[in-house]
Amino acid sequence: MSLSDSPAWQHFTATAKAAPLRGEQLRVINAPGLRLDLSTQAHSPALSEASEALLAQQDFDAARALLFDGGHANWTEDRAAWHTALRAPEPPAAVAKTVQAERDRLREFVREADRTDRYGYVLHLGIGGSDWGPRMVTRALRHGGARREVRFASNVDSHSVADAMSRLDPHDTLVIVASKSFTTTEPLANAEVAMNWLRDAGVADPIKQVVAITSNVEAALNLGILPDHIFQIWDWVGGRYSLWSAIGLPIALALGNEAFDQLLAGAAAMDEHFRTAPVAQNAPMQLALAGVVNRSVLGYDSLVIAPYDSRLYHIVPWAQQLEMESLGKVATADGSPAGVPTGAAIWGMAGTDCQHTFFQWLHQDAKGAPVDFILCEQPDHAYARHHELLIANCLAQRSALLRGKSFEEALAETSATESDPSRARVLAQHRVHPGGRPSTLIVLPRLEAYTLGALLALYEHKVFTQGVIWGINPFDQWGVEFGKALAKGIMRELDSPQASQQDPSTRFWIDAIARRQ
Repeated sequence: MSLSDSPAWQHFTATAKAAPLRGEQLRVINAPGLRLDLSTQAHSPALSEASEALLAQQDFDAARALLFDGGHANWTEDRAAWHTALRAPEPPAAVAKTVQAERDRLREFVREADRTDRYGYVLHLGIGGSDWGPRMVTRALRHGGARREVRFASNVDSHSVADAMSRLDPHDTLVIVASKSFTTTEPLANAEVAMNWLRDAGVADPIKQVVAITSNVEAALNLGILPDHIFQIWDWVGGRYSLWSAIGLPIALALGNEAFDQLLAGAAAMDEHFRTAPVAQNAPMQLALAGVVNRSVLGYDSLVIAPYDSRLYHIVPWAQQLEMESLGKVATADGSPAGVPTGAAIWGMAGTDCQHTFFQWLHQDAKGAPVDFILCEQPDHAYARHHELLIANCLAQRSALLRGKSFEEALAETSATESDPSRARVLAQHRVHPGGRPSTLIVLPRLEAYTLGALLALYEHKVFTQGVIWGINPFDQWGVEFGKALAKGIMRELDSPQASQQDPSTRFWIDAIARRQ
């Protein structure tokens, strides 16, 4: 039976469609490091009951236990998805020794670098989950003072690594090559460029300034990287969930061990909340349920993330990878389609820039999209009036999306300045806002390592919950692997033209580019 045909889903759908979205009832959940305001999402007592019945039907409690106990939550690849173990104050016994050993090694590496005043610069080479997490965190928290300048290069387009290396001192730069498999094209290609850059600058032994973070230790050793410069991650750590592992090394080098520890602590506190809080007061579960209503019942195709804090600039692409790589699927455990719309497209921008970019569409498009607003109560600058303006804009946009503006209200406005009644009516049509647009407000007391860790874990567990409800695996990425495999085949054809089964357009460009080389 597909999800769409199940009794619990049909009841959930009926109650969601009947639930009001008027914002008249305050719904604020207190969670570690943040508050979640769901007042402007569809809600009713009947929907709450239907939500719990749906979770029970999908065997949510067992799936959550599998996640925290190291069971094979990643069932298409037959392995655990145990990123919660990486940030637990006391890791689970089965992995405690190895997790703690790598934690200690990472911290000692950072302490030694600090003690000897080494590496004024860090060049981090990764892509996807090996890049967005540390890139986002170091950008978000550097206002507290950065001990080192960290540059990131991910794209195989060499303009990326060339820009990252510009104005760095190669004699004082640590190169981090982050690749779980140590076969990923982008970091290895960029590592070759970086090694040549070190050699050309006269660095006597470039490999001594290279660190590898990988599950393929043998491949890193074969590249010549020193054993004490290789940090291990495990096959049960998914790339987009890996910043809690040694992938977080650039965070610790830039911000200090203490900041990295606080990041882990915030995430661990959210883990415990997610694991133990009742459904009605469980922030990740309620955020997930609101998203399921919006995507699968109300038919919204996308979700906008609008952080009203410019330091969270990179949280949008981080969330794009987390959500779209995790939930961009339709097949369930038995191979049948879910039967309902699943993962939404994620997009957005920091406020208030977003208001002057796409909020026009949000307000007056026929459908629009739900919005997650993220706000910090306290700033870390001295310009109090600016922060008040920021808060006012965030709350006003959310209110406008909810309230809208009726034709009668718009007509009253235009009639006040337009003497021609027929023209006033025409102009009023341009000022109508449908309203009734769902949104969520996530409020952090201030942007610190602990609160940021909690925020990221909130989204991780939201995604997991939605995966369970839809019956899809949020821990694999077969679409990504398919594209990689095709790229390798095309590379072979570029190197040595040969017969292939490419479509006409791909064949044309392979031939055209191969002839030019």
